Amino acid sequence: MARFSQKSQDRLDTCHTDLIVLFEEVVKHFDCTVICGHRAEQEQMAAYLEGNTQTKWPDSRHNIEPSMAADVAPWPINWNDRERFTLFAGYVLGIASALKSQGRMSYSIRWGGDWNSNTQVSDNKFDDLIHFELRGG
Repeated sequence: MARFSQKSQDRLDTCHTDLIVLFEEVVKHFDCTVICGHRAEQEQMAAYLEGNTQTKWPDSRHNIEPSMAADVAPWPINWNDRERFTLFAGYVLGIASALKSQGRMSYSIRWGGDWNSNTQVSDNKFDDLIHFELRGG
C-alpha cells in the first residue's frame, strides 16, 4: 500500500478536510503525489505567469484557507502520459462519489480535465489534469 511522503502530506494538510479524506483514501490504492494545496499570493501569481493556471490571486480555490483545491498527480509523474492522468482522475472522481454517498465528504469534486463535468474531455479549453477542487456542498 502506497502512502504520502512527508512533503506531500504537508501540502495536503493545507487543504479542506474533504480533500484530505479523499486523497488519503486514493493513495491507499493508487500511488500519487500532492504537488500543491494552498497557494499564497506570490505562488498563485507565479503559476498564472507561467501559464499553469488561468486564475489570478485571490480568485483560485487554492487561495482559500483551508484550500478548496489540490493539485495531485499519479506517481511516478510522466507529464506526457495524458491517458494515465485521465485514468487517475476517473479513479479520484469515483472514490469521491463513494465517500460523499457514505457521508464522509460534504462536497463534490471537479477535475481540471473536464471543467464543465460533462464527461467529455475534448471540449476543454484549458487542461489542468492534476487539478481537483471542491464544488457544491
